[in-house]
Amino acid sequence: MEKAGVLVTIEELQQLIEKMYSDKDRARGTPETFLWLSEEVGELAAALREGTPEEKAAEFADVFAWLVTLANINDVNLTEALCAKYGSGCPGCGRYVCSCNVKP
Repeated sequence: MEKAGVLVTIEELQQLIEKMYSDKDRARGTPETFLWLSEEVGELAAALREGTPEEKAAEFADVFAWLVTLANINDVNLTEALCAKYGSGCPGCGRYVCSCNVKP
């Protein structure tokens, strides 16, 4: 991710979302936050069907931000979780180019 010409890692984005919204997010809790994420996924589906490239990009950003929020209020470090699951390749076959039929 790039912000003002600087790349932002997933970890930095997670920290930024935490800084901006943590009080509201933690007060809302997991069930309500999951509903917000679900709503954003629906909006992304609509944008993918008939949205402009800009609308699609905005909806992808919203879905990702709400996923980060959900991770934050559940104390999940997304960078660590992603590296643990996918850092050594496909969770099914262990290769970087998957050669199995196992869903990750």
